[in-house]
Amino acid sequence: MSNHSHPKAAVTADVALFAGPAVCRAVLLIRRAREPFAGVWALPGGFVDLGEPVESAARRELAEETGLLWEGQLHMVGGYGDPGRDPRGWTVSVVFTALVGEYLPEVLGGDDASLAQWHPVDALPELAFDHQTIVSDAISVLRSNGKW
Repeated sequence: MSNHSHPKAAVTADVALFAGPAVCRAVLLIRRAREPFAGVWALPGGFVDLGEPVESAARRELAEETGLLWEGQLHMVGGYGDPGRDPRGWTVSVVFTALVGEYLPEVLGGDDASLAQWHPVDALPELAFDHQTIVSDAISVLRSNGKW
């Protein structure tokens, strides 16, 4: 074990969940109830608890913020940690995605989400953080996996 000291990043897990027919796919977003970006739409997600597997954190945050329990497969989109992406400090987000089917499951905002709602991917509102880029990347991952 090294004695070197390294700066520590906070770790978050986000989920870009899609549903709907191929002609009109939608992504599940939450309206943030707290700063930063209070009132702005974002992907469901949040901080990973100490010792919690990142994918488990993603599923937990999805359920807490939207009421949706997704037990199906999640595909990893990637890690996002550019400086300045989160005004609270250095935060690295591990993002997962899935296409849950042709029907839009019922959702309900909870925890630190004032509202959860499906939004057509071709008419997205302004998104918090770097979530616009993440939504685009998630669509690319699903396309490359033949899931789109």
